[in-house]
Amino acid sequence: MQASAEKTAPQTTGRPFILDPVFRRVTDLPGVGPRNAKLFEKICSGDKVLDVLWHKPIEIVDRRFTSDVAQAPAGRIATLTVTIDEHKAPPRRNLPYRVKCHDATGHMDLVFFHAHKDWLAKQLPIGSTVIVSGKIDYYQGNPQMAHPDAIGSEEDRSAIETVEPVYPLTQGLTNKVVRKAVQGALDLVPTLPEWQNDAFKKQNSWPDWDAAVRTLHNPPGANGLELTHPARMRLAYDELLAGQLALAMVRHHQKRKQGRAYQTGGALRETLLGALPFALTRAQQRAIGEIDKDMQEPIRMLRLLQGDVGAGKTVVAALAMLNAIASGCQAAIMAPTEILARQHAESLKPWLEACGIRFVILTGRDKGKARETLLSQIRNGAAQIVIGTHALFQEGVEFADLGVAVIDEQHRFGVHQRLMLAAKGSKEKGGVDVLVMTATPIPRTLTLTAYGDMDVSKLDEKPPGRKPVDTRLIAKDHLGQMIDGIARQIQTGARAYWVCPLVEESEVLDLAAAEERYEVLEARFGERVGLVHGKMKPADKDAVMEKFAAGDIDILVATTVIEVGVNVPEATIMVIEHAERFGLSQLHQLRGRVGRGADKSYCFLMYGNLTKTAKERLSIMRDTEDGFKIAEKDLELRGAGEILGTRQSGMPVFRLAELPAHADLLAAARDDARLIMDKDPDLKGPRGDSLRILLYLFERDQAIQYLRSG
Repeated sequence: MQASAEKTAPQTTGRPFILDPVFRRVTDLPGVGPRNAKLFEKICSGDKVLDVLWHKPIEIVDRRFTSDVAQAPAGRIATLTVTIDEHKAPPRRNLPYRVKCHDATGHMDLVFFHAHKDWLAKQLPIGSTVIVSGKIDYYQGNPQMAHPDAIGSEEDRSAIETVEPVYPLTQGLTNKVVRKAVQGALDLVPTLPEWQNDAFKKQNSWPDWDAAVRTLHNPPGANGLELTHPARMRLAYDELLAGQLALAMVRHHQKRKQGRAYQTGGALRETLLGALPFALTRAQQRAIGEIDKDMQEPIRMLRLLQGDVGAGKTVVAALAMLNAIASGCQAAIMAPTEILARQHAESLKPWLEACGIRFVILTGRDKGKARETLLSQIRNGAAQIVIGTHALFQEGVEFADLGVAVIDEQHRFGVHQRLMLAAKGSKEKGGVDVLVMTATPIPRTLTLTAYGDMDVSKLDEKPPGRKPVDTRLIAKDHLGQMIDGIARQIQTGARAYWVCPLVEESEVLDLAAAEERYEVLEARFGERVGLVHGKMKPADKDAVMEKFAAGDIDILVATTVIEVGVNVPEATIMVIEHAERFGLSQLHQLRGRVGRGADKSYCFLMYGNLTKTAKERLSIMRDTEDGFKIAEKDLELRGAGEILGTRQSGMPVFRLAELPAHADLLAAARDDARLIMDKDPDLKGPRGDSLRILLYLFERDQAIQYLRSG
């Protein structure tokens, strides 16, 4: 027992021993040594046996098709029984080694490049009858098989004539090596107690968990790879249930913790509303009503405020923060970047000053004495509202009495970071109410996966007076005319963003594309052109952005660093090069940078080669400005993995479930998780023990910690 414990990955406190075999290191598997362990880690997104089990095959090779030599079809994988006639070594190194063979119907060659002569002589002795399996092709009219995938004797027939899964690979790993490791991982799979609802499992004719995992890696045929195969559905549901149950537990235990009741409305709110140059929309009034209701209750608020670009989330957040201040507490607002934090400060400043509220900004840029002064004001309560970046939840930042935390663009932060900021409140007086904001409209299915622990408020209408953005599709061949058109607009005082294409997630190439476009535009417009990109220091980026906002430059060339939140009302033109490379949600975010002032705004989507899907995507952009409709369509066309861009951290990455294909399973998992929380919130009942195993299996240990901490 001791030996296997040493091989196990570091034990998570409380993890059931039954799971130890699948939490062992990947180096415990056959064929995985220290040299290729890193390659396994790369393709399996982890270094445990469990990660290898979650590494799904993407296609199958069916070796059950047998043929004779004369009938062997070109391009097809076939298994043949042949007699070896002759070995022909090549006269030159760059030519292949050929092994001549035959059956009763004809002759063929087995072809090997860079051959090991002794090994081949041993595998294929002259005069022996062997079984070979591989792809057939024809050379000068004669059938041949290059590098057979399997060679064996008559006794090996049943092992060769199988359906073999093919896995995603990386350079340095072959399918054979991965398959061997997977088979080793399957040997370690334990039989686990059933956590699924018995009636639901029977209704769907789903197998047990261990049988489903074995079927995933030994599909019975092509249909075994389908998302609707019972084994795949079972495993997808397990993963979704683990996620929904973890979120439901966080929600349940957060709500159960003592909160405090705040005063809502009052004189401060009247003052702020009086300072606004506009009236609140119905959607804003509805959202603040929902927030007030939460904050009046002595339980913690955990609410998501979803609003399209320009829907007025900041005002709603300000009104929520005023509730805390009117009740004698502090409030904080956290943004993902320094530019956004400073922009929030700029937007809030006139309203907060009208109310006589003191606020400070804390970012990573603040050092030394200045930082100490800010920390002291936060600690003693002189700073009533603190605006900042993730610097807010670092050690050393102590609040006198934090009541409300507003977190902007939540998908840039993980749930863990959200909880860290919420933990800055006073335990004696009651926890922190949390309001999360996002300007990225998220389809309902994804809202469940990322924000299932929250109540949701939607801002689904824009403030009156905001004009629609005129969106046009332009072929890249018309680049010269595009630049001429911008020159004319600039003469009338317009300002333009020019966003450069994404190049396969490569920041280096993104930067090269942006610099190239910058040079072309600089040759025409001189110093009136600026450049911002992800490799710049925050202070340099801010300096260029400030110049653009002040009107010192007319055209801002950028990679997608300007995607979220930057506010320059005078900018009325958005050019997006190679728009077909962007996701719909990203295009919508970028378009939201213009149309913020009184003047008519334009968005030009420049495209190169258009596939059918790309054309459909760009047409949707032209036809609607409804971010929620766009997000649903984006999910339908691209799937959940890319919906918010792969660089962002907060969204869950599924290993077995695929959205939107498994959206119905997600809804069922949410209902099941709610039912579990209603009946057995501490997972102490008969099903509770097996559900704990499920949570550990999908590494949702954080939820279990909630049970321990109460």
